[in-house]
Amino acid sequence: MAFIKRVLPGTARGRLHLGALICVAAFLAVFPGVSRPYTTIFTASILMYIILSLSWTFFSGKTGYISLATAAFYGIGMYIEAILGRYIPLPAAMLVAAAAGFLIAAGIGAITLRLRGVYFTIFTFGLVLLLQNLVLWIEIRFFHTKGRIVTSGDFTFVYYCILAVFVILLIAAVIMRRSRFGLALECIGQNEDSAAHIGVDTTRTKILAFAVSAAPVSAVGAAMATRVGYIDPNIAFNLLMSFMPVLMAIFGGTHSLYGPVFGALVLTLLEEKLIRGYQEYYMIIFGAVMIIAVSFMPKGAAGIAESVFLKLRRRLRPRSHPRNDGGARDE
Repeated sequence: MAFIKRVLPGTARGRLHLGALICVAAFLAVFPGVSRPYTTIFTASILMYIILSLSWTFFSGKTGYISLATAAFYGIGMYIEAILGRYIPLPAAMLVAAAAGFLIAAGIGAITLRLRGVYFTIFTFGLVLLLQNLVLWIEIRFFHTKGRIVTSGDFTFVYYCILAVFVILLIAAVIMRRSRFGLALECIGQNEDSAAHIGVDTTRTKILAFAVSAAPVSAVGAAMATRVGYIDPNIAFNLLMSFMPVLMAIFGGTHSLYGPVFGALVLTLLEEKLIRGYQEYYMIIFGAVMIIAVSFMPKGAAGIAESVFLKLRRRLRPRSHPRNDGGARDE
């Protein structure tokens, strides 16, 4: 009963948002049956970026610790699928990848989450390069190869696996926002020293949040490995997978659940359009868009939408004129 109360919002606006999310999930569930195969594949890519952005926001958006380790956990998931994919079904491999991402992130967090600011960011960036070169050395030294063939499967099934991760992550994000754990992360993001003074175990909270945010990233990495068919350390630990979720979350807005979703949707569509029509200028245009967004949209698109909504509501709200009975006298 307590779980249901945490998931179900108490306000009419919250129930409206929950209904909208259920409708979107239902539409995505039937989408492969009414779309072309390429559209389904592209939609899976959008869902993948949404999962990465939401997972990044789950930890970094709340605590203010900027992590660039997304590519590390994504690559771990890819390699787990490449190794285990021929022996176990994809959902089982995704569960193994999620568990591995959680445990590795917890171990890394226990070592590094005592660092603050740019030091933590630099370490997470170095972690991706470390894993990339370590896996490359292991592959060459012990297996005498550079990459691995990944067992491919029915992509509609892969799409539903990614959709399941998206739904689970969305439910977890809603529960976290309405829980003491989410409040503790908010306190850490506002002032970590004050949070520690009021009794929050800041180190344990950060480690747990970092580990939880890594699990869906590794799971979706395992699912997406079946799409590429072949991976090597440069493909699996691509640094772009660390930077894109950060940019998408900042563009959409990190203080709202819808912000990272909107940012991932818009920028994935923009990336596809630029790659198709302006491939030689793709990174220049994309970089310029992001510079403008960061410079003039500090709260992201969600922040702009919220401010516009509040202004419209003030204008449409009927003004109540105070009664002036001060001069009235009984005769």
